[in-house]
Amino acid sequence: MSDAAFEMDRIYGWQTGLYDVTRAYYLLGRDRLIESLAPPPGARVLEIGCGTGRNLIQSMHRWPDARLFGIDISRVMLTKARRSILAAGGIDHISIAHGDATCFDPVETFGAANFQRIYFSYTLSMIPEWIEALDHAAQMLPAGGALMIADFGDQRGLPLWFRKILRVWLALFHVTPRDDFEPVLRALAKARGLNCEFISLYRGYSFLAALRRPV
Repeated sequence: MSDAAFEMDRIYGWQTGLYDVTRAYYLLGRDRLIESLAPPPGARVLEIGCGTGRNLIQSMHRWPDARLFGIDISRVMLTKARRSILAAGGIDHISIAHGDATCFDPVETFGAANFQRIYFSYTLSMIPEWIEALDHAAQMLPAGGALMIADFGDQRGLPLWFRKILRVWLALFHVTPRDDFEPVLRALAKARGLNCEFISLYRGYSFLAALRRPV
């Protein structure tokens, strides 16, 4: 087991049952991200860092014609996700697998080289090599595909005391807001020939972004 996988299992192993209930209050923008996916009928949609499967199940209900896939580095989370997907009736609609966001082989894992929609929902702030994970995902976009992200922003529009408390608390879960998300995304988009959209939410508390490959 890699160090990252061990750490995720250690941190979240005891709280998988509470994870979705508690995260609803501060992972702002997740449902807006799912709504913005708008995949064409039959499209392959991949979530990188699928956790408990919550977003995949929501995506299944919102976009029933899509084919859904998810990877996570935590086997503990994947066990919870499989139970949740089964309970939601999604076993024939959602495929999940163990994988490292920076280097997993999509063909070996899912039998597909690309995905029309790929998304990260509050996972890049937990991945040490997050730029490598982004670049790896961008390479799996076909023409017309989109890589979409929701995560913590730089909080620059919020009071300093709030920012300090939030970051200390997030650090307990190995979550690190990246203050350079926007410039990194724009640089990656330029390097990979993608169009970049970036929207700051709630005075910088979080953001939504999309990297789109032209048709």
